[in-house]
Amino acid sequence: QVQFVESGGEMVQTGGSLRLSCVASGFTFKWFAMRWFRQAPGKEHEFVAEIAGDGSNTDYADSVKGRFTVTRDNAKNTLYLQMNSLKPEDTAVYYCNRRPPYVEPWGQGTQVTVSS
Repeated sequence: QVQFVESGGEMVQTGGSLRLSCVASGFTFKWFAMRWFRQAPGKEHEFVAEIAGDGSNTDYADSVKGRFTVTRDNAKNTLYLQMNSLKPEDTAVYYCNRRPPYVEPWGQGTQVTVSS
């Protein structure tokens, strides 16, 4: 019933920007803090960013702090991740989910590829 659909991933050059979207359904979206994660081939699932249910507070991994901005539009049940100054090490599949306990199954994710 609960679903996440991630989109917006693309191939970009180093220094470029992308905005990812995560459309959520099946629950009262505004009541839940949301998170972005990423996973690169051969690497562990990595926390990227979190935003409070009302958007009042955010948290970021050190690796993306100052470059990425997480926002949400509760009227559209949508989570966003604005990614600027992209680096090759940002290359990964990006996923969204609620704050733990996580919803299963996860969405399909969206591929971000940053070329050097």
